[in-house]
Amino acid sequence: MSLRSIFSFFSNDLAIDLGTANTLVYARGRGIVVNEPSIVAINKVTNKVEAIGHEAKEMLGRTPGSIVAIKPMKDGVIADFDVTEEMLKYFIKKAHNRNYLISPRIVICIPSEITQVEKRAVRESALRAKASEVFLVEEAMASAIGAGLPITEPSGNMIVDIGGGTTDVAVISLSGIVYARTVRVAGNDMDESIIQYIKRKHNLLIGERTAEKVKIVLGSAAPLAEPITMDIKGRDLIEGIPKTVTVSDEEIREALADSITTIVNAVRLGLERTPPELSADIVDKGIVLTGGGALLKNLDTRLNKETGLPVFLAEDPLSSVVLGVGKFLDDMALLRRISLQ
Repeated sequence: MSLRSIFSFFSNDLAIDLGTANTLVYARGRGIVVNEPSIVAINKVTNKVEAIGHEAKEMLGRTPGSIVAIKPMKDGVIADFDVTEEMLKYFIKKAHNRNYLISPRIVICIPSEITQVEKRAVRESALRAKASEVFLVEEAMASAIGAGLPITEPSGNMIVDIGGGTTDVAVISLSGIVYARTVRVAGNDMDESIIQYIKRKHNLLIGERTAEKVKIVLGSAAPLAEPITMDIKGRDLIEGIPKTVTVSDEEIREALADSITTIVNAVRLGLERTPPELSADIVDKGIVLTGGGALLKNLDTRLNKETGLPVFLAEDPLSSVVLGVGKFLDDMALLRRISLQ
């Protein structure tokens, strides 16, 4: 038994869902060990990292001029190379209880329609963050496995993974992706739509964190059984002073209408492009929703109405991707077969 295999026996391998909104890390044998926002706070004067993850999110929109809270991931890909590397290093160390000597094998998932340059950026960031070997896996494939779909069988499974930066629609059969499409409309786009709508309709300026809260509490894709309202605080654009306004679920549904329509159209296009034999399977099995965006109220109802197909929510939509990637750590043969070069 070589030294290398002794080390991998006490496995340090990690699976990472490097998301636009949150980064999750799964350690083999231990489950999810890190689940933190993909945000880094940097001091512009000293160029030093002040905080990463939860601490940095608390600072979002509340920092003094010298500190900026950066989201290094945009639309599921790396927008800021150096900051992503710092973030990865921090999360890898955290997963290994601050042990600096470990060089783990790492599996990272990425959106389906990602360029070679973007792939290289992810791989190099992980290698520079001290990974010994890096595997890249498509997000849709990982979320399908995490949601418990039988992806190795010769039958069609349709998965819709709505994250922070991207929505991945894919049809999977025999461990391969038959059809995949990524639209860069997801949770963050919804937050931005809410900010713009409140600004336009109420002359009120709100921050990202408030918009996200409004989306979680009031956001829906189809009318709710009981209407709900919420008081939101922001800055009055005319008076320039803090103000509170009450908004309803109906208003927020209107604010989110374009984002939802884009996602619905991506699903419909996926169904149109699916080979007939696999379409028949999807009619029987339906569509599975994963990702944080899948938690939007009545999204399943809306998709069911638009497509006429049964729509199911994965058991743990927020963790489906990382749990799926985690399963690859136990099946290196499958991983080598489906990882992207």
